[in-house]
Amino acid sequence: MNVKIGQRLKNIRVLSSNDNRLNDKKNTTPFKDRLLSLDVMRGMIMILLAGESCLLYVSIRDLQPAGFSAQVFNTLFQHHPWNGLRLWDLIQPAFMLMAGSALYISYHNKEAKGVSWQENFKHVAIRCGKLFLLGVAIHCVDKGKLVWELWNVLTQLAVTTLIAYLIIRKSSTFQLVFSIGLLILTEVLYRYVQVPGYDQPFVIGKNFGSYVDMLIMGKTNPNGWVAINVIPTAAHTIWGVLAGKLLIKPHPASQKIRALVIAGIIGLILGYGLDIAGITPIIKRISTSSFVLASGGWVLLFLALLYWITDVKKLNRYALLFVVVGMNSIFIYLFFETIGYHWLDDFVGIFVKGFSGLLGAPVKIQALLSALVTLMAECYLCYWLYKKKIFFKL
Repeated sequence: MNVKIGQRLKNIRVLSSNDNRLNDKKNTTPFKDRLLSLDVMRGMIMILLAGESCLLYVSIRDLQPAGFSAQVFNTLFQHHPWNGLRLWDLIQPAFMLMAGSALYISYHNKEAKGVSWQENFKHVAIRCGKLFLLGVAIHCVDKGKLVWELWNVLTQLAVTTLIAYLIIRKSSTFQLVFSIGLLILTEVLYRYVQVPGYDQPFVIGKNFGSYVDMLIMGKTNPNGWVAINVIPTAAHTIWGVLAGKLLIKPHPASQKIRALVIAGIIGLILGYGLDIAGITPIIKRISTSSFVLASGGWVLLFLALLYWITDVKKLNRYALLFVVVGMNSIFIYLFFETIGYHWLDDFVGIFVKGFSGLLGAPVKIQALLSALVTLMAECYLCYWLYKKKIFFKL
């Protein structure tokens, strides 16, 4: 991981946090070659994930274990146990799609500077290798020992990014057809590869994905996650490439938003249609084709909304927090998945819970306050890095 200081700001055209031009609708020049909506989406995803790592959502749930807060927690901040779709199930698809858009924009800018596909491929391949290793390392840290597990989002992203880059020069039609082909391939593998004990396509632990996990890892995930999700979820990254290609074209903003909205609605109709018709259930943990389509539809609609707010209407007063976190997304993700979860949460809790307890706060309120302070500390860390012009890149 390289740390590039100072010069990085010039390269990515990001304003200093004390520069009021971020809030100036008239002065848009610094962002003419950059989609602020992608920075905001990246930051939103990281803050939501950091909140989970800080146990913020669990603390909210525990306020009323059988009441409203528990319902909010289950609906918003917890994966669906199997067949269904919740808000939290959209986090990884959003991350995958956003990464695809960023990949294309980076490729487009380098191509304009004379960097060939082959030259850039070496950089992309090395970056994907680092992502893969970091994903495996996070599982090791979490288990406190060496393990060979491939279920982390970074490991998945490493493979989907490589797939997307291999076809990044192809036409949009080819890329779309290829992505649909990945979904069809997934359907065929799950339905028609009959392995004793793993011949029930949509049953947890009894499907083709679990069989592949046994082959490559010698184990299955008790919660139903499978590593072969890289095949269908590569569609999200490819659709991100298509979205990035669309958004940097010199077309009217209304035309771009219309295309994203139409694509999103089509995804929702196809995804939910397959589920309702009983053809393919929406299951995030094995990334069924219906899940990929429905979740992709929601993410495209959200991207259209963010693009309209930040890049069209320039309503950017809210954006600084998300931008500073999004600019160090890899760093903060690794931080809260390792140091944050395994040390900072408890360290902050010693003082926040201790002092709030002396003031008579109930135990559940102490936990909530501790989670909030930890989250604020991690956001401030990103802000401090931003002020010091320190940005971690793979």
